[in-house]
Amino acid sequence: MKRAASCSCGQLSITTDGEPVKISACHCRACQRRTGSAFGVAVFFHADQMEMSGASSSYVRSGDSGRSIEFKFCPECGSTVFWMPEFRIDLIAVALGCFADPSSLTPTQSVYGESRLPWVSFDFT
Repeated sequence: MKRAASCSCGQLSITTDGEPVKISACHCRACQRRTGSAFGVAVFFHADQMEMSGASSSYVRSGDSGRSIEFKFCPECGSTVFWMPEFRIDLIAVALGCFADPSSLTPTQSVYGESRLPWVSFDFT
């Protein structure tokens, strides 16, 4: 199955082919800051499942794992579209909200629960 994801202005886009490896709802403080929300959702694919088009800028930071994460965002609108965590060298994460139709993508795990805001809960089935 092919899925399209893009930034807010549409300049930076990703097309994925196949099913995601996993979908993580992350409650770490860095994801809360990056998204401006209570958590971020990463849809992980193998690098060979993806095609990128458009210009991107990078931001590298240390993750809660202690390893680096390189975020790719649109230099025009600033939307973070995807990132590459050093601790998952074979995987690329795409921001759930960037997909044209995220309705079929449900988190399969929740991580960094110690930073989860008390009013957030998930019912994984």
